[in-house]
Amino acid sequence: MLLDVQDVVSGYGDAIIIQGADLQVDDGEMVTIIGPNGAGKSTLMKTIVGFLRCREGSISFDGQDITNMAPDDTIDYGLCYVPQNDNVFPNLTVRENLRMGAWTLESEDTFDRRVQKVYDRFPVLEERTGQLVGSMSGGQQQMVAMGAALMLDPDLLLLDEPSAGLAPQLIDETFDRIARINDEGTAILMVEQNARRALRESDRGVVLDQGVDRFEGTGEDLLNDEEVIDLYLGVAGEEVETADAE
Repeated sequence: MLLDVQDVVSGYGDAIIIQGADLQVDDGEMVTIIGPNGAGKSTLMKTIVGFLRCREGSISFDGQDITNMAPDDTIDYGLCYVPQNDNVFPNLTVRENLRMGAWTLESEDTFDRRVQKVYDRFPVLEERTGQLVGSMSGGQQQMVAMGAALMLDPDLLLLDEPSAGLAPQLIDETFDRIARINDEGTAILMVEQNARRALRESDRGVVLDQGVDRFEGTGEDLLNDEEVIDLYLGVAGEEVETADAE
């Protein structure tokens, strides 16, 4: 077991959002969290990486207890988090953003190798290496955000709504890139508003509702579960919006 979240309770101030959630991710696995608005999906992600305090329960990573560990320490354990918003430095170039993502690396040779690996995954970033990221499209900025996280070669990449705000023609491209990253050995934990597409790509899915994991199963199982379809995926093939309002 790579990530093991047990009975976690967390929230903001006096408001308890996560009310005893469980979640597991195995080595090399892709897991997607779906659920209605305000279910706590982003809150759970922030609690895992240490941006929010875990008030009860435990979080372990690769057998080590990381409960309430600071975000800069969880990075050292092999977790990298890409938030939905404010995930790039718009006034820096592509290469400078990758440098910021690699802030713990001490070797320049290692940095250069990692940069080239990111450019191999996202060729357009190599073409625009000196461009200010703020002048790039939303899809290209999302590539920069993921590329910066991958600079530390994480064992687990946490993605919060990676397709949010993208033009429809870019959504398939984004999922294809995420799938390739996973195929190369990086485990993925993803919160995603395009629930059907995300579940089709995922090994497993978790439905979070009112701060509790209500359903869990393979992506295929959840896509074919009548209760999950009725409550969370919409009817007649329609997809409901599942982005957090947090």
